[in-house]
Amino acid sequence: MNVGKTLFAQIMEFVPWTSFTRIVHRYGGNAGVRTLSCAEQLRAMAFAQLTWRESLRDIEASLAANASKLYAMGFSSPVKRSTLADANESRDWRIWSDLAALLIRRARKLYAGDALDVGLDNTVYALDSSTVDLCLSLFEWAPFRSTKAAIKLHTLLDLRGSIPAFIHISDGKLHDVNVLDMLTFEAGAFYVMDRGYVDFVTRAKSPMDARRVYSAPTERGTGVICDQRVMLNGYYSARKYPEHLRRIRFKDPESGRTLVFLTNNTTLSALTIAALYKSRWQVELFFKWIKQHLRIKKFLGNSENAVKT
Repeated sequence: MNVGKTLFAQIMEFVPWTSFTRIVHRYGGNAGVRTLSCAEQLRAMAFAQLTWRESLRDIEASLAANASKLYAMGFSSPVKRSTLADANESRDWRIWSDLAALLIRRARKLYAGDALDVGLDNTVYALDSSTVDLCLSLFEWAPFRSTKAAIKLHTLLDLRGSIPAFIHISDGKLHDVNVLDMLTFEAGAFYVMDRGYVDFVTRAKSPMDARRVYSAPTERGTGVICDQRVMLNGYYSARKYPEHLRRIRFKDPESGRTLVFLTNNTTLSALTIAALYKSRWQVELFFKWIKQHLRIKKFLGNSENAVKT
């Protein structure tokens, strides 16, 4: 039986504090700070997440109720809601972004040897976004519609372990396809995305202006209706992408739906391409998990910096 450390303190030992200190120094997170350092801010926000706190007042009251344990939890003084609010508003959100990226890199290594359901050794990423609706009067910096605000969570999910390899938070107006310009693509990897994007393995938009160049033989009993090479007909689209695209029409035997896939990969079988797109559903499950299990009833601040924190 462990009587020397609280359970919370034991969990916090998994944070790479030496690396975190370097990150804080990089952005001057503790410059001019007298109370509630960045490390204590991280602990307060982690405590809120792990114990279902719903507001700054709730965090303050819950920690105050455990005043005798605060030092063992890593706090040098009681946490005041006004101080925590100021920290969330003013301290650079990139501190937490860089820490998350560090933890993600460590976590991905744990799943590097896992097998994919599609039977490929290559890395497979699923790219998608999820919209979080906000109140326009409180979040004026994130316009979306004339009557409401929103942010978009753009995520590139590594399907080994379902761990996000890239996350970008934008206002609701940023089109999904613009996120492609922010990515550094990995040679040999597969990128699976929905119709909001136009590269790699994706769903075809309807109607799509393209002409068939030739067709490969298929076995319709497998659900593959056609496997074609096509060229884009549109003046601008043909100039931007003059190469052949592969178009696969697939009828799902379970749902009866007919889906049309586009890819620039010409070597994989049509069934593997269909299985790759099916695996994209993991990113939808990731967004569902975030919205159902992350214990955030409302944001602890209204500014862009506070929301990203």
